[in-house]
Amino acid sequence: MAILVTGGLGYIGSHTVVELLNNNYEVVIVDDLSNSEKFILKNIEEITGKKPVFYPFDLKRKELLAQVFDAHPIDGCINFAASKAVGESQLKPVDYYENNLFSLINILQEFKQRGISNFIFSSSCTVYGQADQMPIDENTPLKMPESVYGKTKQMGEEILTDFAKAYHRKVSLLRYFNPIGAHPSAKIGELPIGIPNNLVPYVMQTAAGVREKLSIWGDDYPTEDGTAVRDYIYVVDLAKAHVAALKKLMEDESNVATIDIFNLGTGKGSSVLEVVKAFETANDVKVPYQICDRREGDITIAFANVDKAKEELQWKSDTSLEEALKTVWEWQKYLKNRNT
Repeated sequence: MAILVTGGLGYIGSHTVVELLNNNYEVVIVDDLSNSEKFILKNIEEITGKKPVFYPFDLKRKELLAQVFDAHPIDGCINFAASKAVGESQLKPVDYYENNLFSLINILQEFKQRGISNFIFSSSCTVYGQADQMPIDENTPLKMPESVYGKTKQMGEEILTDFAKAYHRKVSLLRYFNPIGAHPSAKIGELPIGIPNNLVPYVMQTAAGVREKLSIWGDDYPTEDGTAVRDYIYVVDLAKAHVAALKKLMEDESNVATIDIFNLGTGKGSSVLEVVKAFETANDVKVPYQICDRREGDITIAFANVDKAKEELQWKSDTSLEEALKTVWEWQKYLKNRNT
């Protein structure tokens, strides 16, 4: 049995591959390297002592995807393959719909034809839009997302729900809040291409002198310090949740549709300025910043109620913000040494 991990050399994907290998799963990675780099594969092997199978191609190429299923006894999939930048999605909506939805549909066609179940979808708290109440639990009504990226995640969930019901398959929709940090080995972490869209890589690059100043998008939100509030979850904790969700699906021997939905976060919100200050304190560095206008597609506040994941997956994120931010700085040092 093997687990297909699409986008498995990306940020969350690579950490999840490590956890799968550490739990003795065989892993087959498909990644087109559009948002990752090949050296991550070697580093995964160094961390785990195991080498996953790797195919470098775009999932929209159906004939290549079929060959992977022909070659391996795939028993489940964790799908990370997607374009993910909120701002970019507003500028390139058609590209985002094509990439994020066509790739998903192609995998599901293989699952349908081959009778495979156990599908885990990398979703997002963006499906809730700006929720009316905090914290956000799994019963919080979904709203139209603020960004095209969020819309593709919401559409992906709808596609998978219909798939599970029609073909009696098992699906888990994992709604992440804001992943941060790097592996304790400092061998894998977030690798933004160009100017980072996410806060913590931008903070990291600014502290390292790669960027002159951090841009904080708005200080006039109705929050304690005027900056947007998010739930920042350590990426290794998040990766472990995928293994727990997979085990739950695979242990379910019923022949009925299963649609698990889990919020994955810490249950605590932190503002942009709080994250900046925590990074400075954790790593004894300064992060110069400037306040800019709000960014289209951003919401004011989002943090999770994670009781369901604790109860049904026996999982929780217990890594502090400061601990997670220390791993970010170690990852930056690794990248600097690697590039010199």
